[in-house]
Amino acid sequence: MSDETQQAMPTPTGGLNAYLQVDGAIKAAEFYGRAFDATEVYAVPADDQGRTMHIHLHVNGSSLMLGDAYPEHGHPHEPAQGYVLQLHLSHDDIDSWWQRAVDAGCEVTVPLQVMFWGDRWGQLRDPFGVVWAMNAPAS
Repeated sequence: MSDETQQAMPTPTGGLNAYLQVDGAIKAAEFYGRAFDATEVYAVPADDQGRTMHIHLHVNGSSLMLGDAYPEHGHPHEPAQGYVLQLHLSHDDIDSWWQRAVDAGCEVTVPLQVMFWGDRWGQLRDPFGVVWAMNAPAS
């Protein structure tokens, strides 16, 4: 038995939480801090290959969880199939959130603009292949 005490995992915020499997979860969490003002609330230490099985972030009042693939345990990394992997972020100050993400290195796939449904909406892709949509009421 180990003398190490493992910190308890925090309770997720919100009723439905995204859990991403990415190639490089630690680097992704650092990027999400820069791009989306994410704060890390829990992380399982990296293994000897630099992978982690779990990181818990808070982004804009919600939980986002991520981890690396572990193909040797039956969890290989696979691209999204049959659906669009998109995280949707809503915020009243969408311009500063958008600019921070672009400055951090997100690629604009659909410019932020007033859409036919009346809101300002745009779409970005982060360096890990995750698509982020941002939405705010048009003023």
